[in-house]
Amino acid sequence: MVFGLFSKEKALQRTIDKATNKLSQQVDRWGALEKLREDGTEEALFGLCKRFGITSTKGVEDEQEKNWVVDTLVAVGPAVLVPLRRYMAKANEIAFPLRVLERVASREKVLEIADELFAAEAPGYVRMPEKRIDLLRWFGEWKPGTDDEVVARLTPYVTDFDENSRFAAIDGMAARDPGKIGPVLIEALTRPDEESGRIKRQIVEVLEKAKVPLGDKAQAVAGVLTGPLAADFKVEGGIVKKS
Repeated sequence: MVFGLFSKEKALQRTIDKATNKLSQQVDRWGALEKLREDGTEEALFGLCKRFGITSTKGVEDEQEKNWVVDTLVAVGPAVLVPLRRYMAKANEIAFPLRVLERVASREKVLEIADELFAAEAPGYVRMPEKRIDLLRWFGEWKPGTDDEVVARLTPYVTDFDENSRFAAIDGMAARDPGKIGPVLIEALTRPDEESGRIKRQIVEVLEKAKVPLGDKAQAVAGVLTGPLAADFKVEGGIVKKS
C-alpha cells in the first residue's frame, strides 16, 4: 500500500517535470499538462501552477500554454485557491496566477490574499522585484478595488527602493480620485531622495492629467519643474499645466 502510494507520487512528479520542461517539445508538455488536469488533486493543480514559472523557447507556444493553464485552473473554481496560494507564496513572478485569483475568488478573498502578498513584499531592497511589480500592476488595474483600497495599498511603494516598483505603484494610482492620490504623489515628487527623472516626469504627468489641486504645495511642485520638465510643464492656478 505504502509502495503503491510512493509509486503514484513519483509518477505525478515525473508528469510535473514533463509539464515544466521548457526544452521539451510542446506536444510533450501538452500531454503532461492534460494529465495533471485529469488527475485534479491538489498536488496536480500545484504542478499546473508551476507551468507559470518557466518560459519555453517559443514565445507563442509559451503564451498558449500559460493561457490554457489559467483557463483550466479557473474551471476548477474556488478549490484551486489552496494550491494557487501555495504557489504564489514562493513564486518569483505572479502575473498569470493573479489572473486566476481574480476569476475564482470572492472580492473579500481576493483582498485577503492580496494583503498576504503585499505583506510578504514589504517596500525596500529586493534582489528580484518582478513579483512585487506583478502585484502592483495587477492590483492597480483590479476593477473591484475602490480608490481607498488601491491607494492605501500602493502608497508605500511610491517611494520604494526599486524604480520600476515605484513606476508601477504610481501608474496604478493614475486613474484614481485626484483628492486621494494628490497628497501621496506630491510628497513623493518633492522628496529630496527622489533622483529619477523618469519617476518625476511620470508623477508630473499624472498630476497634470488628473488636474490634482496642489494647495499649499504649489510652490514646492514648481520648484521641481526644472530642466526638461520646465520646458513641458508649469504650475498655474494651483495645478500643473502643460507649457
